[in-house]
Amino acid sequence: MSQIIKVTDLSAPECEIFTNLTEHQLRNKRDPEMGIFIAETEKVVTLALDSGYEPVSFLIEERCLDGCAKELLKKCGNAPVYTANTDIISKITGYKLNRGILGAFKRPSPRNAEEICGEAHRIAVLENIADSTNIGAVFRSAAALGIDAVLITPSCCDPLVRRAVRVSMGTVLLVPWAVIGNSPSDWTDNGADILRSWGFKTAAMALTDNSVSIDDPALAREDKLAIVLGTEGDGLAKETIAHCDYTVKIPMSHGVDSLNVAAAGAVAFWQLRRK
Repeated sequence: MSQIIKVTDLSAPECEIFTNLTEHQLRNKRDPEMGIFIAETEKVVTLALDSGYEPVSFLIEERCLDGCAKELLKKCGNAPVYTANTDIISKITGYKLNRGILGAFKRPSPRNAEEICGEAHRIAVLENIADSTNIGAVFRSAAALGIDAVLITPSCCDPLVRRAVRVSMGTVLLVPWAVIGNSPSDWTDNGADILRSWGFKTAAMALTDNSVSIDDPALAREDKLAIVLGTEGDGLAKETIAHCDYTVKIPMSHGVDSLNVAAAGAVAFWQLRRK
């Protein structure tokens, strides 16, 4: 059973994980491949525990100990549980927690891209998406709409940063993901060929003169399809589009030229799902 420790001082060293460490420091707290990530809310923390992620410590508002955190506490093992009143936790987190629970977990070992795609039929590839909110939203749609795995390029935002985990409602902990390539040029130069060698046809989501509509029957007939989504501002690199098997557009009205990448991803995942 976890030891419950009351915190009254914001400078308490045992709360450093929650108070002072940047995302970069959290990723490298133990070693570059085995850092720490933060989960928020009872639902996401419970999901992390149920999915086998190893807890480091917890920070829980006092009001939650006999309420929404009561069942969660039974799953915490020997990880210490720090608790404080609402005012203290608001100062630690910078805002009032709606559900009063934070959990720090050890990051999992990096997955192998080819391995997680072995049995997959629909995957998403995220090219250089830098915004953590968009990363979280794409993962949530991927989990809900039948995407088997997500690959990110080396310049993408880390899916385990705090905001991405929160926005995804914890689905970044459920959908298998991996980095494809060791450098941005690895993906741009060779990514589509690598995916093709794994049996995938590639569909670049982009508006070009050669784009086919997302409801083109040929797309639905593909057994293994990689849906490639680009960065928020510039979209996919020209090299990426040129190397993909399809360039795909979402038909739009009222002169709208594009959707936010998370919205475009949701539409694409639903329309191109394996029937």
